[in-house]
Amino acid sequence: MKYMKLGSKPDAFQSDGNNIRFVATELATDIVVNVGDVKFHLHKFPLLSKSPRLQKLVVATGEEEDEEIDIPDIPGGPAAFEICAKFCYGMIVTLNAYNAVAARCAAEYLEMHEAVEKGNLIYKIEVFLSSSILRAWKDSIIVLHTTRSLLPWAEDLKLVVRCTDSIASKASVDPSEVDWSYTYNRKKLPSENGLDPHWNGVRKQQSVPKDWWVEDLCDLEMDSYKRVLIAIRTKGKIADDVVGEALKAYAYRRLPGFAKGSVTCGSDPMRSRTILETIVWLLPTEPGSVSCSFLLKLLRSASALECGETCKKELIRRAGRQLQEAAASDLLLPSATGETVYDVDLVASVVEEFVTQDGGTARTSPEASEEVVEVRSPVFVSPSSKAAVANLVYEYLAEVAKDPDLPLPKFVELAEMVSAASTPVHDGLYRAIDVYLKEHPGLSKSEKRRICSMMDCRKLSTDACVHAVQNERLPLRVVVQILFFVQMRAAAAPAAGGVSQLPGNVKALLRENGGSYGSSRSAVTTNTEDDWDGVPTAGGDINSLKSAGPVGRGGGSQRSSGGSDVSKHGDEKGNGKVKGILLPKRILSKLWSGKGQGGENSSSDMSESPGSVAQEEAKSTHSRNTRHSVS
Repeated sequence: MKYMKLGSKPDAFQSDGNNIRFVATELATDIVVNVGDVKFHLHKFPLLSKSPRLQKLVVATGEEEDEEIDIPDIPGGPAAFEICAKFCYGMIVTLNAYNAVAARCAAEYLEMHEAVEKGNLIYKIEVFLSSSILRAWKDSIIVLHTTRSLLPWAEDLKLVVRCTDSIASKASVDPSEVDWSYTYNRKKLPSENGLDPHWNGVRKQQSVPKDWWVEDLCDLEMDSYKRVLIAIRTKGKIADDVVGEALKAYAYRRLPGFAKGSVTCGSDPMRSRTILETIVWLLPTEPGSVSCSFLLKLLRSASALECGETCKKELIRRAGRQLQEAAASDLLLPSATGETVYDVDLVASVVEEFVTQDGGTARTSPEASEEVVEVRSPVFVSPSSKAAVANLVYEYLAEVAKDPDLPLPKFVELAEMVSAASTPVHDGLYRAIDVYLKEHPGLSKSEKRRICSMMDCRKLSTDACVHAVQNERLPLRVVVQILFFVQMRAAAAPAAGGVSQLPGNVKALLRENGGSYGSSRSAVTTNTEDDWDGVPTAGGDINSLKSAGPVGRGGGSQRSSGGSDVSKHGDEKGNGKVKGILLPKRILSKLWSGKGQGGENSSSDMSESPGSVAQEEAKSTHSRNTRHSVS
């Protein structure tokens, strides 16, 4: 730290312990100066010769002995006045980064200019600031920090502007030219510490990172920090990603609990709210200048601190544009209302921003139709980014589905937002659905049908199919539909060993149903509400059995003749129902019997739920058979 000594006489100021300061000399004091709670017993001559302000105050009091004057509003208080008084006596006084600004403001208050006496205090301090303090990196930061308690004097004297410009100029220099000390706690590389295992004996000069200035600026309060960062960005020599790192470091330092992901209001919630909103306002506009994880942490904090809607919307917009970079853990934002564990609505807003940025369709509501919507130009989103976000949402849904209070409409709404994304595999969605079914056993038949309709059975991997056909939580129609696609997949690639990858009970089922698959392609069902009736049930049209032919016993010719036989006896309603349910009952009975044999693929493989005991299997089988029994 830089310092400067003024004067040559020894310090003769003493105190009696009762807020009284005096000069220990043979001459009796003839003036008392009250500065705040401190009384200074001094001599007129040394003071009045250098301070016109004191001259005026003495004249105003009259010709009294032991005159007493009050200067309660002097900037810097008693400490700053004492520096000025010692300078008037010619006593030794030391100036440094901590007291220079206070002394400068106090000297201005006392009007200690060069015109009064050559080499007066103002001139001395200005020389010290210009030649030493403002040329040093850390001293400039300290001086700027001290100006906060000296406003508006420090502002009027341009000290704040000069300190800000000094710091911004040093932060903007080329890192190779940095030759002063700075704080940097990042774990350095071996080569940066001169500990490279391939070191040739010549110690290289340590490289200076681009963000070397970031941590030191965190010592500043928000108002000073904001001014410095604006000045740095105005100079245009610092990349946006470095500015983003600076804001990230400041958030971690200044927001209580931010590093742990749970911001607390602390003793001053208004201060934390102001810091967060200012950080959001300072974020660079360049996409990718800050990570999506950091943006979502800010959003989590904004929700906890109850920041304004403008702040939240800006974070939602920014996070939505980079959502493909996020992890599922980043999206686990605690709910502020307590109705659910996680704030699914807030995450849905972020996902909606991602979906709509390339011209996709947003959620619509009666309230939203009346709002003024900002129109933005579409942004190209690559298919890989869409797939990444879809998988991210599926992983997130698998976590929030564990909340028993999560309503089905919220689950479905979020899953359908990314349904148009080109995801080649729906295993993640299947797992999320399975977890939701497990944690919400009270769902009705229509609700189960609704949640399962989002899943494309053709996009399930072999492992997922094996798990699904043995999953008692899935509706019967879904199991039959998955079996149909398993059969098609096995028939399409017999040489690839597709069947050999299946468990024994499924392979036995497929062998039993072997035959011609030529006509089965037209029977592929999709996942719309109407298509659920394509799978034969007890209450459905018996003629629909033809479309379910691939999971029956006979070949294509047998299915054709079977269909004509059924047509002949269409008036026999009871007999038709029996024929309509034989196929699914036969299939499911084999699957459930396989589960009781301790197969490797239980329903807990993907959903992490325990397997059912034998009594539950029997009960479930009876329930399903009853559901399809002949009335």
